[in-house]
Amino acid sequence: MKLGMFMMPVNDHRRDTHVVLKEDVEIAVKCDDLGFDEFWIGEHYTTLSEPVSCPFTFLANLIARTKTIKLCTGVVNLPQRHPAQIAAHAAMLDHLSDGRLIMGVSPGGLVSDFEIFGVTDLKVRREMANECIDAVLKLWASKPPYDISGKYWNIKLDKHSYPELGIGELIKPYQHPHPPLVASAMSPNSGSVHTAATRGWGVISANFVPTSTIKTHWDGFSKSCKEIGRLPVPNDWRVARTIYVASSDSEAEDYIKDKSGPFSHYFGYLVDLIKRAEFHAIMKEDVDMPDELLTWEYACDNFIIAGSPETVAEKIINLRQDIGPFGTILMTAADLQGPDHKQKLIHSMDLMAQRVMPIIREGID
Repeated sequence: MKLGMFMMPVNDHRRDTHVVLKEDVEIAVKCDDLGFDEFWIGEHYTTLSEPVSCPFTFLANLIARTKTIKLCTGVVNLPQRHPAQIAAHAAMLDHLSDGRLIMGVSPGGLVSDFEIFGVTDLKVRREMANECIDAVLKLWASKPPYDISGKYWNIKLDKHSYPELGIGELIKPYQHPHPPLVASAMSPNSGSVHTAATRGWGVISANFVPTSTIKTHWDGFSKSCKEIGRLPVPNDWRVARTIYVASSDSEAEDYIKDKSGPFSHYFGYLVDLIKRAEFHAIMKEDVDMPDELLTWEYACDNFIIAGSPETVAEKIINLRQDIGPFGTILMTAADLQGPDHKQKLIHSMDLMAQRVMPIIREGID
């Protein structure tokens, strides 16, 4: 079992952007110090709450600050970038990090980003995402001249290709044939898991959906893998959960329900945002659940794993037994919100790495 950190991030938009970005970097570096296996960072353009507009830039800033942790895009929103840009930036990051890049991809996830880029139609976004990653893979696998025609992008480079000067060719990734690719999944029976399975990718299950939904991700992934003769293995599946570890169960329970704490802010933001986007059904355990019952309190009760190290380890082992054999558990980062909360959240990371993970690894062998 591997341990990672997934950071959207969800910072408090009222705080200074410079400060929160520096804190986000600090958390990533701390993950490496504690022996986390992976660090994932999101991509959003039009929100002060999730102010990382380029995961490649953020992760490049971590290369010299970290030693071994995998640097992961969580995710690159494919319709919002040109395929040649993605191919070139990812390849360079892969080289500079000596092959530590894992590239998560998706059609996008924030309504304000959809609007500013003019890609509000879900069907169009999915088509663009598929076409974009196909083009990226072709660019990585071929040499110029390039002639890749599609519905949304036509990529051509012939006239100004000068091989004797090295002009006209995009650099290839450090990893061969390319960095591992991973798709995100949120909805029950998500089509993303079928795509990932049939294309040789991995899957990340979102942290703000019911466990019954996450179970459908492994079931669907396994089924699609078997249909093409691929063996579904735990290393290909990552499950994100909001996790808080404290010295005792009572301390943890009191903290996650603190109205002024980071978890009420985190889920208050997500619940409000998802309701406004009319996508809130994905958070419901029961589709008939009234909308007014979907609150941050409901989310904290249903989507957080909290307790002492022993309790958290037991809950994660039980979760794995219930939904399927995921190979990586991803903690979800919350806003540090000042010195007191920062101390508690970093202590939780420490307990997770040093106390919880050894119990889990022994318990699932």
